[in-house]
Amino acid sequence: MHQDKPSKTPLQRFFRILAWTFGILFFVLMALFTKVDRKPYQEMDYYLQTMERVDGLSFDTDKGSIWQAGWSKVNATPEKPAKLAGYRPRGTYDFVQDSSFIRAIVLGNGNNKIAFLNYELMIIHPHLKERIIEKAQQAGLPIDYYFFTATHTHSGMGGYMPGWVGKFAFGGYNKELVQFWEEKTLQALQNAYQRMDTVDLVFKKSTTEGLVANRLIPEDPVDPYARQLIFLKKNGEKATFLTYNAHPTILERKFLGLSGDYPHYLAEALEESYDLALFAAGTMGSHKPVASGKTMADVEQYSHALFEQLSINPGKVDTIKVQRLQTQFLPLALRKAHFRIGKNVRIRPWLFRTLVGDTNPHFDIALIGNTLMITSSGEISGVFMEKWEDYANKKGLNLMITCFNGGYIGYITPDEYYDENRYEVRDMNWYGPYNGAYFDEIIRGIIEKAAQ
Repeated sequence: MHQDKPSKTPLQRFFRILAWTFGILFFVLMALFTKVDRKPYQEMDYYLQTMERVDGLSFDTDKGSIWQAGWSKVNATPEKPAKLAGYRPRGTYDFVQDSSFIRAIVLGNGNNKIAFLNYELMIIHPHLKERIIEKAQQAGLPIDYYFFTATHTHSGMGGYMPGWVGKFAFGGYNKELVQFWEEKTLQALQNAYQRMDTVDLVFKKSTTEGLVANRLIPEDPVDPYARQLIFLKKNGEKATFLTYNAHPTILERKFLGLSGDYPHYLAEALEESYDLALFAAGTMGSHKPVASGKTMADVEQYSHALFEQLSINPGKVDTIKVQRLQTQFLPLALRKAHFRIGKNVRIRPWLFRTLVGDTNPHFDIALIGNTLMITSSGEISGVFMEKWEDYANKKGLNLMITCFNGGYIGYITPDEYYDENRYEVRDMNWYGPYNGAYFDEIIRGIIEKAAQ
C-alpha cells in the first residue's frame, strides 16, 4: 500500500533554507577571502628570484666622451574637461586652475641616450607607459631608455587606467585622452632631442625646514631634502630635474579644478631662472606638506616658501665629471597580493588582479657618473631615505630616488607599522608584510652593484 511521505514542517523548511544560505555564504567567503600570509620573506621564492636578479646587475666601466642634453615642455591640457584622479571619484573638473604640462629631458654621453619624462598626474599607469614607448619607437627616436616620473598631484587628470579600480577611482579609461598624451609626449621628446647640446652636469642637495612632516607616525623622522640634477649649456641655458618628498595634497578633496598643486607653482618659480624645471615625486610615502590651509592661496604660499629655501640654502654641490651613463631594468617579484580588510584577512589575489589589473612591479636604474638614480613602482616612505643615502655616500655615490615609474604596487612603509589600522599600512600596503625590509635589501644591493 502506497504511503505519502510526511510533508516538512515550516520549521524544517526554515532550517533547510538557513543551511543552504550558510553553505553558499561560506563558499563565497572562502572564494573571496583568505588569511594574511606571514611566512618570513627570506624563505619565499619571490625573494630568492629578486635577489638573484640584483646579484646579476652589472654596471660596466664603458664611459662616454661628453655630456649632452636637451629639454622641452609641452602643454598637454585637453580642449574638453577630463575626469579628476585622486582622493575619491570627483567627476570632470569644473575649471582649469593650472594648465597641465609634459616635460622631457634627453641626456646622452656620446654613446647612450636616456629620456626623463614627467607628467602632472597622480601616477603613471603601465598601459600609458607602454603606449608612449611604442609611439616613440615607431617615430624612430634614437633613445635607449625611458624613465617615467609624475608629480603625484591629487588634482590632476585621470582617464589612463583600464579596469574596475581605474573606473572607480582614476577617471576610467579615455582612449582619446591617452592618444592625446601620446602625441604631446612625442612632441616633447622630439623637441628635447633636437635641442641637445654640450652641457655641464651638476648634482645638488638642499635642505628645507618646517615644510614636511610624517603623516603616518608624527614622531618618526622625515626626509626634508630636495635633490637636483642641473644641466648647464655653454650658451647659458639650463634645466633641472628635482625631487622632493611632500605629498601634493594641499588642495582639499572638494576642490574641482585641474591643478598641479604645489609642484606646478614651484616649477613655475624655478623656471624664472631655469629654462625648464622638472619636478619628480621623491620618497613621498608617509610625508605630508606643512601648509597653512587648503586653498589655492595656501598652495602658492607653500611653493613660494619652498622656492625661497631652495634659493637661500646652497646645499651640497657636486659636478659630475665622469661621462658614465648606464641603465638597468630590474623586475620585482612580490608576495601574492595582500589587500587587507582586517588585520589578518585579505581578499584573494585573483580578485585583486581582477579589480586592479597589471601593477608592473620593477625598478628603473640609471648610473649617471657618480650619481645613482633609482625609480620605483612602490610609493616608498621617506623614513628610509637617510640610511640609504648614507650608505650610497660611503660608496662614493650620490643617490636620487623617485616613485611612479610606470608601475604602482602601493606603499612601502616600515614593517613595525604593518598591523596598525592606518591608511598607509592597512589600505595601501598591497603586497606586505615585510616589504620594508625587502626593499631595504634591494636598494642596498643596487647601491653595492653600482659602486663596484
